[in-house]
Amino acid sequence: MARPRVHDLDRLLDTAERLVVEVGARGVTVRSLATAAGVPNGTIYHAFGSLGALLAHVWSRAAGDFLDLQTELVDQAEDPVAAVVAAAGAPAAFADRRPEAARMLLTVKKEHLLGPQVPEDLAVDLLALDKRLVALLIRLAERLWDRRDAQAVEVLTTCVVDLPTALFRRAFTAGEPISEDSRARLTAAVRAVLLLPPRKDRNAHPPR
Repeated sequence: MARPRVHDLDRLLDTAERLVVEVGARGVTVRSLATAAGVPNGTIYHAFGSLGALLAHVWSRAAGDFLDLQTELVDQAEDPVAAVVAAAGAPAAFADRRPEAARMLLTVKKEHLLGPQVPEDLAVDLLALDKRLVALLIRLAERLWDRRDAQAVEVLTTCVVDLPTALFRRAFTAGEPISEDSRARLTAAVRAVLLLPPRKDRNAHPPR
């Protein structure tokens, strides 16, 4: 069997992404994915080795694209507070561009996509994505408070991860666009959290 072309693989990943959102990661089978994508079952095994590896690629692609956008938005911000607001609003901005990928990242548990069949090289890439997020949080903490300790990163995790999840999850779960009201409330909430600097702990160690 000839190796599928790159755009065919992208289309297969797009289809898998949509199915994960519609039926959940555990509801996707080789047969259902192949049928939805209009390819033979063997294409999946030939291109990715297993369904589990393919789903890991789906997550890795979406998470990498999201982090690229989030970093871009932070880089464009005029001041440190605006940078945190931009990072927090990245899920809504990503949903404007890639609605299904955004829904998957916010509503599907990563462990449902990543199982024992994840190839070692892809597992390394996934770990690198986690480190990219931590590095971004540390960068924001340094810009805001000239700190990189765990307490500072924890406050920014609240702003960049916890608050967007709480305010956007209902819309993502329902497949609805993120309203302007929700975006405005997120901005207000992030700015309010940042009014209280993180406490100092002499025994704290910077996150790894």
